[in-house]
Amino acid sequence: MFGSKERQVMRAITEEDLESYLHNKVDLRHRVVSKMVEEVQKMIQQLTEEISVKDSRFQSISNAGIHNDNIKDSPDLVAKWTSLLCGKRLLHPSIQVLAPGQFLITVPLGGLGGFRQRKARRWRYYTLSGTKLLSPVMEPEKLHQWLEVEQFPKTTRLWHESDVNVEGDLIPAKIIGIFRNLLEKSIATCKLSDRVAIIETLGPVVRVAVETSEHQVEVELVPTVEVPTCWSKKARWPRFLKRWPSNDKVRSVKSFGFNLMARSNYHWQLSFMRAERVLLEGIDEDGGCRLKCFRVIRQLKEDFWCPGCKPVITAYHIQTLLLWSCEKYPRSKDWKNFKKCFLRLFVKLRKCVSQHFLKHYFVRGTNLLKYTNTTDLDHMVPKMDEFIKNPAKYIR
Repeated sequence: MFGSKERQVMRAITEEDLESYLHNKVDLRHRVVSKMVEEVQKMIQQLTEEISVKDSRFQSISNAGIHNDNIKDSPDLVAKWTSLLCGKRLLHPSIQVLAPGQFLITVPLGGLGGFRQRKARRWRYYTLSGTKLLSPVMEPEKLHQWLEVEQFPKTTRLWHESDVNVEGDLIPAKIIGIFRNLLEKSIATCKLSDRVAIIETLGPVVRVAVETSEHQVEVELVPTVEVPTCWSKKARWPRFLKRWPSNDKVRSVKSFGFNLMARSNYHWQLSFMRAERVLLEGIDEDGGCRLKCFRVIRQLKEDFWCPGCKPVITAYHIQTLLLWSCEKYPRSKDWKNFKKCFLRLFVKLRKCVSQHFLKHYFVRGTNLLKYTNTTDLDHMVPKMDEFIKNPAKYIR
């Protein structure tokens, strides 16, 4: 499985080296990032609570999941969600740490209940302002979809208004624009202007710079429809005859559904944040080293191979690699040798970076690196090769 260079790495570092690196560098990172997450969460929660008062379509991040309109009639699901996603071992369900200086926070949308999957009408002939077009708007890619208000039998009147709705479609760009204006007013109302500032960006994206006691963090705030009551038809998972995860785990993962995130003009982006967290929960109960490998690779990536507040490779990419590795190596004994497993994940990461290709774990035919800066990816390769030549320089 490994070439001569990789076998050289195996000889150059010991399992004790990796354990020491894990408990010193990685644990330090965890403490620092946890403190920043806590501070950012507190400020964004205050802001989204204020926004919710102004417009009930936007909910506080404290309502993520457990107060969702789609699960109000399912107390068992509420209890399970609360237990798994709000436990001490997991992040707040709306927060994703992509890098120490880059967070993504989903802002739940309220007043949309009883989601139903159905085949959407094919062509749209309108602009964001509602003007008629002669040729149709571009169709969504595999990780995206249209969203019609009629897919929610239980909706509030506000979702039928023209400020968010064009010909029955809920338009992400319109929703993002409203949210951005409300956020700007709420920053002033909450007296957070010295801590939170909106970053000027192109396209339908809301990013803010947040000052924490450690350093500044860039946070993308994404209005999101939470759909915990069904599994997306676009996610053909699990794959046929795969031995990982177990059937019980598959049922549990699917029971947490998916999200639809407002991150483009017309189309909603599929997200499986909850499902991925449930999939990783208890992953090493068999005594394996899966998460240890993930944490060491992430730390090396952040410190040496791809540093910076907006890296081309994020923790999410490495997490996806880990899920693919778990599927390829499903047995407990495949994850007993820390050093060998670490190197195996390293080799997979280098291959993805050099080939500019990483498959989405749930949705077939989707390359997570399709729109990343290929020059930045190419700059990573020699840095990773340098690690192969002298790993002891980095693992210490």
